[in-house]
This record gives sequence, structure tokens and C-alpha cells, in this order.
Amino acid sequence: MNKRSLAIMAAVTESTIYGLNHTIAKGVMPEYIKPFGFIFLRVSGAAILFWAISFLFPKEKVATSDWLRLIACAVFGMVINMLLFFKGLSLSTPINSSVIITISPILVLLMSSYLLREKITWLKVSGIFLGLSGALMLVLFSSDFGQNAPNIPLGNLLFIVNAFSFSVYLILVKPLAAKYHPITLMKWLFLCAFIVNFPITFSEFQEVQWQTLPPEAIWSMVYVVLGTTFLTYLLNVFAIKELSASTLSSFIYLQPLIAIIFAIIVGVDELSPLKIGAGLLVFTGVYLVTKKKTVIRS
Repeated sequence: MNKRSLAIMAAVTESTIYGLNHTIAKGVMPEYIKPFGFIFLRVSGAAILFWAISFLFPKEKVATSDWLRLIACAVFGMVINMLLFFKGLSLSTPINSSVIITISPILVLLMSSYLLREKITWLKVSGIFLGLSGALMLVLFSSDFGQNAPNIPLGNLLFIVNAFSFSVYLILVKPLAAKYHPITLMKWLFLCAFIVNFPITFSEFQEVQWQTLPPEAIWSMVYVVLGTTFLTYLLNVFAIKELSASTLSSFIYLQPLIAIIFAIIVGVDELSPLKIGAGLLVFTGVYLVTKKKTVIRS
């Protein structure tokens, strides 16, 4: 199996883990752990794991010229991205989160066009319009404040900013992923993220009543640390070595399919005409943005 096929498998696995995470993480917030406390657990847990296994791999020194980019990657990929996603998830629903994050491919395309001067066709412009319309539809018209979803419009808005932040991360991390071993990159990224996140998240982490946590809550937290944080970021940096940022980001729209099926099976969310309509707009937009132009040869 060639490296590109392995990268595609890594991207699919990453999206599957994230798809389940929308419901699993939602199930323990905020009853057992508040969103920012969860981020402290994620970042500190992943930092410990990456540093622990780093001793099994060759040592690499990060060039002085790369530190500013590395810190920016940590801020966009492990601080803003994580904080806003988990805060949004505590306010909104798993289906909303899984649909809205699919605007990431559109945002990656826009930023790639600006930063890399890539041409945007009218087809892609149409896709951008449809995708953003679907996301905004959820933000502006979701007023069904339900159980464990106290402020759906605000939560959905945080998901949009989260998607933008993760898109910036994908573009910034690409050159670093090509230059350094994934473990080297991850151990420094999560150490930087831990330092930045600590004053924001530690107070909520201290509020967790560990002695009263039920087993299912503990297993959910283990899943988020090992799966949604440690494994997904490792798979992501591996995949981006072989795939472009825009191609990798397009795998995100597998997440709603996985998340919606799982959320409905376990009975924590339900479909509505608004979600179906908004989802169709987002999926159509992503398809148009990621569609390659067919060249007919005579």
C-alpha cells in the first residue's frame, strides 16, 4: 500500500473518531466536566503521551525560524479550535456541530487562494455561497433550545469560528509536517498549547468531582484524550504529509454522516427539517468546492 493510500486511510479514521466524538463528549458536559476543564484534560493528557513516546524516536531540533509558525499552529489548532468547539458543544447539539464544521474545506480553499494565490472558479464560488448559507441558517434560525443545549445560536456561532481556526491550522502546519517527524511536531505543539491553555482552563478542571464520576463518564473522557486528541492529531499530521490541506479538509464532511447516525442511535439528538435543509446546503457547497474540473482530451 502506497503512502497516499495510507494517508487517505488515516484521514478516514480521523473523521470517524471525530464523528463519534460529537456525541461522546457532549454526554459528559457540563454535568461531569465543564468544557474548558475538558480542554485542560485533553491538552495535558496528549502532551504527556506525546512526550512519553518521543523518547522512542530520533531526536530532532526545531529550527529557530520555525518557532513562530509552530506557536501559531498551537494557538489555532489546540487553543482557539479546541476551546470554542467544546464550549459550542456544551451550548448546542451534536448534529449542529457535525454539520457546521464541514465548512472547513470552504474556508481552507478561501485562505489557500489568498495565501497561495490559487484560482477560484465560479463553481467554487457557488459552493462557498451554499456552504456558508447552510451554516448561517443553523446559526440564525436554530431557536429550539432543548435539554442540555442552553444556547444553540451562540454554540453554532462558536462552531463557525472553530472551523475557521482549524482551517488556519491546516494551512500553517503543512510546511512543518513536511519537515519534522510527526511525534516531534506533536510534542512541541501540545506543550505550547498546554502553556497557553493552562490559565484559561485549569479552574474548571479543578471543579471535577473525580470520586463521584460514573464509569461511563470516565470512559468518555479516556476516549476524548486518547482518541479525539492523541490519535486524531497524530493521524492528521501523518495524512497532511501526503495530502494537500484542501484535500484533507474535505474528509471532514464524513463526520456529519457518522455523528448523525450515532447521535440518533443513542437517542441524544434528532433530525429536523432545518437541520436536513442546512446540511444539504453545506454538503452541496463542500462538493462544489472540492470538485475537480474534468479535462476532456481529444
